[in-house]
Amino acid sequence: MVGANASPWDALESLLVVDTPAAVEAAWRAYARTRFPETELRLAPTKPSPAPAGTLLDRRGEHGRTRLRLALGAGLPLALEAVFPGESPRLELLTALAQLARVGGLRLGTLSELARLRQSVARLEQAERLQRALYAIADQASGDREMREVMRALHGIVGSLMYAENFYIALRDPARDTLRFAYYVDVADRDPPDSGRDYPLEEMRHSLTWHVIRRGKPLMGSMEQLAAQVDGPLAATGPDCVDWLGVPLLHGQQVMGVVVVQSYTEEARYTEQDRALLTYVAQHIQTALERRLAHEELERRVAERTEALREANRVLQQQVLERQRGERLQAALFRIAELAGTTESIDEFYAAVHRVIGGLLYARNFYIALLSDDQSELHFPYSVDEFDASRRPRRLGRGLTEYVLRHGTALLAHTDDIERLCATGELVQSGAQSVYWLGVPLVCEERTVGVLAVQSYSEEHRYSQRDQELLTFVSYHVANALERRRAAESLKQANAELERRVTERTRALALANRDLREQIAERERIERRLKHETLHDSLTGLPNRSLLLQRLERALGRYHEDAARVFAVLFLDLDRFKVINDSVGHLIGDDLLFQAGGRIRACLKAQDVVARLGGDEFAVLLEDIGDAEGACKVAQRIIDELNAPFRLGAKELFTSTSIGIALAAPHYRRPEELLRDADSAMYRAKDEGRQRYALFDERLRREAVSLLETENDLRRALARGEFEAHFQPIVRLDDGGTVGYEALLRWRHPERGLLLPADFLAIAEDNGSAEAIDWKVFEQVFAASPALTAGGAFVSINLSGRHFRSIDLDRRLLGLMAEHGVAAHRVRIEVTERALLENPARVKRTLETLRSHGIGVALDDFGTGYSSLSYLHQYPMQALKIDRSFVTDLPADGESGSSAVVRAILAMAGSLGMQTIAEGIEQESQRQVLLRMGCVYGQGFLFGQAQPPAVWLS
Repeated sequence: MVGANASPWDALESLLVVDTPAAVEAAWRAYARTRFPETELRLAPTKPSPAPAGTLLDRRGEHGRTRLRLALGAGLPLALEAVFPGESPRLELLTALAQLARVGGLRLGTLSELARLRQSVARLEQAERLQRALYAIADQASGDREMREVMRALHGIVGSLMYAENFYIALRDPARDTLRFAYYVDVADRDPPDSGRDYPLEEMRHSLTWHVIRRGKPLMGSMEQLAAQVDGPLAATGPDCVDWLGVPLLHGQQVMGVVVVQSYTEEARYTEQDRALLTYVAQHIQTALERRLAHEELERRVAERTEALREANRVLQQQVLERQRGERLQAALFRIAELAGTTESIDEFYAAVHRVIGGLLYARNFYIALLSDDQSELHFPYSVDEFDASRRPRRLGRGLTEYVLRHGTALLAHTDDIERLCATGELVQSGAQSVYWLGVPLVCEERTVGVLAVQSYSEEHRYSQRDQELLTFVSYHVANALERRRAAESLKQANAELERRVTERTRALALANRDLREQIAERERIERRLKHETLHDSLTGLPNRSLLLQRLERALGRYHEDAARVFAVLFLDLDRFKVINDSVGHLIGDDLLFQAGGRIRACLKAQDVVARLGGDEFAVLLEDIGDAEGACKVAQRIIDELNAPFRLGAKELFTSTSIGIALAAPHYRRPEELLRDADSAMYRAKDEGRQRYALFDERLRREAVSLLETENDLRRALARGEFEAHFQPIVRLDDGGTVGYEALLRWRHPERGLLLPADFLAIAEDNGSAEAIDWKVFEQVFAASPALTAGGAFVSINLSGRHFRSIDLDRRLLGLMAEHGVAAHRVRIEVTERALLENPARVKRTLETLRSHGIGVALDDFGTGYSSLSYLHQYPMQALKIDRSFVTDLPADGESGSSAVVRAILAMAGSLGMQTIAEGIEQESQRQVLLRMGCVYGQGFLFGQAQPPAVWLS
């Protein structure tokens, strides 16, 4: 500062070191006091001027005084203003003023530049802090930190940008319209909200948080200022604050929550800059939270999927163990059935049965006991024992064997159990004392004829309830085998043929088991891969289905905005890939997939996508392809590339591909629809001969629409009563006399005419309407039955495995028959071997109930299924129906494989007292051959097609 006694030159020099505009003005005045006391100098605002410093800008005279303004230069919006008496300034004054303007302007320009630089530095520092904060926010979206820790970190980040001692984040659930305070820190609030509770927004109505969410815009200020900003009342919640700032968390246009800071002191106030900064930061917080929640959701889904696969794997392993045990049991039963017809003597048969049972459970001590014909003595035709190998015939007493005979049930007993039974007088123990004893009755034709028993003399070898069930099951077959040995010699040939089929079925089960193990291995491999797969296939490095669907969705969006941006989807797989994979191994198969993916990629443009969907399936997205011709050219290029030989290690392999093409069209709304249609087109290409491509066109679309229309027509047909029961006659082959009718389902479609089950039944099974259709037809059958059976004929209906799933099948059928006055002995049920397998216990129970009421039971399509002899004694069968496949192949003269099978079935049925009905007789020569073989009954087009009941009644 220049003193009052300073010289003029001191004043000029001080202008060069002052640091504020006010100091410049003070230096000027000090100078004027020493040189021109009558002159007043000051800084005056003016418009920025390009004139050099010291230039006279304007001059005015008023009341005997003159006012001059001189430019300060550098485009400054200030001027040097001098006021002095008189009208004409002295030259000395003008010169001094110009000098002061130049020196002062120079210093003011420097000060202005310094101020600008300081502001720039402050802005850069603020931007750097903001950038660091945004990086830190983005970092919270990744890693394994708990959400509470993430929220605490966000609090610290916001606190680095502004005053945020009091801070909270509340997240909104739009579906439920609730709010949860995910993080809340407030030095003054003694009753903070519960972070684990979801608060209905209606409970917070008119609070500051509620207003921010409903407005979707920030609020800032004191309580009085905030009350003026909101629409409606403002409810006071929590302690009163001095200043409050809250901004919404937005996802698009939807409010997902709020971020709030508040102050309880006058020193900490929020500015518009704070509002803008927090608004900007809030969007990054929302993005980070969305990514974090998405990451947690993905981890949760992966964990759930992993656990589901682990549980599925455990179930499959259990199923494999059960299947293996069942295979051993089935093999044992087959062996017993085989022994009944192949062993030369009964002693060999017993010894062989012992060996078979020994393969299933501990049978070191084993015997078979049979009742004498007069049921007064026990005979032991076979006995192997550590202490009592030779068992002599004896009169019936009160031993363990007799206990089983008396009660007709199996007995599993430990030493303690035996002692209790002895104490009650049920048993009288003699001979070597066993530790565990297991005996089951041998039952033939519902009569107990003997006992099968095993025993153990040490605690080391125990028997369980499972062993009892197994031995009981085996005993049925042993008893059956004993009975079959007494049967006629004519059954031997039939037994041999049937046992051959059983052996084939066993091999088929072994192959199925192998396939199951392969599927389990594949499932385990998929489970391991799920842990690291996200958007790319781990084998080929190509995008996977998820990434492809994302790209397809974007392509669909662009196409719907601009129809000129046509794209195409190609769907392909490798022909004969499974053959290659199974023959040369999975490693080479994987290498083939890897190379095939590379070749496909080489055929595409940079913006196109090839994805491996799984197995040997690939899909290609062709962006901006233009038209179908362009897509076809790319498809042909891929076919040519994949037709070239593959060099895999030391091997050279060949494969090919078939490609389906779906072109973008306005009706597509979801990516999956394009993949579905491209897949359909690929299968059409395969049907046309492979190594080619096919476009999804209107014909394929019509087929899909036709399937949907058929499904809709099915539902309407039920209500309209369009399903009918037609009847095909069952006749005596010698004179053609009708003995019965088989009821068959038909659909009289109003537009397509009369449809067979093959045209619609599979669709009905899929949509769940098959059950309702069947019962509608059963009602028609029983309504027509009294008239059709008046002459002594019977009516048969077909029941599938689906019907036996109902626990009240027998009750419903009997009730329907009673309602229409149908005699039970005029009704016959036809079941297939496959239906017997679905729930054997329930099927047997239902059939026995129906049989007890007089309803007959026939085994349909005999010889085409599992053909186990156990069906013929386990189930109450009255007749066997020889499948049409055997009848069709019967030669007019000579023998064939079909002839042998038919003879065997006829012989077996005759020995068991069952009727046989040959199906599918269409020629007179077939009828003659069957008559010569001894077949009594038959049906087929030769005798009449299925017709409405009125046709046969007329």
